[in-house]
Amino acid sequence: MKTDQGYQHRLNELEAKIGRARLDPVVVCERAAGLLAGRIGCRVDEAHTHLRQLAAEQDRDVHEVAADALAALEARGVTPPAQLRTAADALTRHHRTPSPRPDPLPQPDPVPPTREWTEIVQQVLDALPGRRTLVAPERDPDGLIVDYRFVAVSSSVVDLSGRRREDLLGRRVSEVYPSIVDGPVWAAWRDALADRQPREVGPVPYVSSDDDSPTGVTVTVHVQPLGDGLLNSWVRHDEQTRLAERMAHTERLGNLGWGEWDLVTDTTVWSDELYRIYERDPADGPMPREESEALVLPDDDGVRKQAAVAFGRGETADLLYRIRVNGRIKHLRAVVDAVRDAGGRPLKIYGILQDVTARESSRVKLAQVERQLREHQESLAIEHRLAAQLQQIVLPIPDAPIDLPGIRVAVRYLPAERASRVGGDWYHAAVARDGSVVLAVGDVAGHGVQAAATMAQLRHTLTALTVTTTTHPAELLSNLNELLYAGDAPDGTATAVILRFDPATRQLRWAQAGHPAPLHTRAGVTTELARPYGPLLGALPDPGYDTAGITIEHDDVVVIYTDGLVEHRSHSLAEGLVPVVARLNRFSAEEQPASLAGLLAELHTANPDDDTCILAARCLERRHG
Repeated sequence: MKTDQGYQHRLNELEAKIGRARLDPVVVCERAAGLLAGRIGCRVDEAHTHLRQLAAEQDRDVHEVAADALAALEARGVTPPAQLRTAADALTRHHRTPSPRPDPLPQPDPVPPTREWTEIVQQVLDALPGRRTLVAPERDPDGLIVDYRFVAVSSSVVDLSGRRREDLLGRRVSEVYPSIVDGPVWAAWRDALADRQPREVGPVPYVSSDDDSPTGVTVTVHVQPLGDGLLNSWVRHDEQTRLAERMAHTERLGNLGWGEWDLVTDTTVWSDELYRIYERDPADGPMPREESEALVLPDDDGVRKQAAVAFGRGETADLLYRIRVNGRIKHLRAVVDAVRDAGGRPLKIYGILQDVTARESSRVKLAQVERQLREHQESLAIEHRLAAQLQQIVLPIPDAPIDLPGIRVAVRYLPAERASRVGGDWYHAAVARDGSVVLAVGDVAGHGVQAAATMAQLRHTLTALTVTTTTHPAELLSNLNELLYAGDAPDGTATAVILRFDPATRQLRWAQAGHPAPLHTRAGVTTELARPYGPLLGALPDPGYDTAGITIEHDDVVVIYTDGLVEHRSHSLAEGLVPVVARLNRFSAEEQPASLAGLLAELHTANPDDDTCILAARCLERRHG
């Protein structure tokens, strides 16, 4: 399984911070000289002279010699006399005939993590999502590892026996989880400490410490060396947890929450996301019906009453309304149905709520911008400023590549040279509710506010469809075509290409509507993929769209783009594609190819009068477990 990029970055920062705190040259030299002076009975300035002399004899930096001396002088426990004499003898070697390479100081016993260091790690774990523990090795006098101790634990950790952070901190692993001793995780810890490389173990059965027997749950453990300890995270593979996490992930992606009201027992159940939508503490339980209805804005009472009448006739209610929560207005979409008796009376009511505030806010902002543009057409400066605001609202471009399941995506947007020519180019890159990744690029005909508004409509609709309806590329294009053909602007058309990537099989399927074919590059060879049948969006009432597919491999790159990248009135599309293919060939032929962002930075628009949107996706290495 893939290690989160942001999490690894924070680990690297923590390692650097700990290294700086421990190995500051000035601090190391001062402390080593002070301890040495106290041990061998000389002045501090003489100890400094000893360290500099020894560094010259060994042809090393003085702070490196001081670090070796400090490690020996601060070794845990009482320093053996023979070791102390050897250290002092090595450090006063300037009184004798210097040798070009004196024997190195004896290696001290490994030092366990300090309290200050573990406190830093604990603060980082408290700020990171997920469940992690940091264990530190315990060694015998010969330096052999005999046990490990929990020195930092995420606050969210709860094991299957109900133990939390306070039950684990400071305890030995052999006491809490005796079945781990000499097992695969124990071996991974030992090897990771030896070569400082991360490990992944599993799936392995989880054994309860209460009865020392398997629980039927398997876990995969990720081990990362960190300072003098080992940072561990894990993933449970039991079906109940997987289904719960999948449902919770779907709710978060779609801003969805669900509730059930049993009219027979008069009990109500809310999902976690529904509590979040209503900004209510789960400890308070579901909100009473009277209280939730009081949150609805008075202007929307009529909408709810109409839905109630339809629901009473046995229909499924589907309505949009607003509520006021903690002084803020939220836009909600509710779909309500029921289980009914033979007489049609409801026995249990089911409801799904979606927070569509962001979509409605964007729609309102777009309407405001469009109105302002109409009012200020005479002022080009004002039009330019509003056009820039419109682009930021509709099409936020990620600053860096984003990682989705099995694939890394980078996007670049190249605006037209004239800011007043707001284009209709757009992209989509997100995980769908079934775990697949949906990628898309589209181009609305024309320029200006109408094109941008249509662009926003297509982009938001595609996002909603992949969460609530389907991820099939051809079906998605059919829905977008229906939206444009039946819309208020029947003359409006657009092109688009939609790809669906299955991270489990690496199967890539796509469909297109009057759009350039995707480009696929592998090992220095770039080809145009098949262009299945598909007319322009909004041109025909029911055109039908075909799909094509391939299986992509690790490090393969697929590029989709709008025609501004290759189209120009001075040459053909084939001629415009030549420099793009050449750059992709060089990129995929490199032993260590540059980043996707670096690749996109070298692709330039062929038409300065048209916007260009480019999306590049690289297949990541499959991780097992």
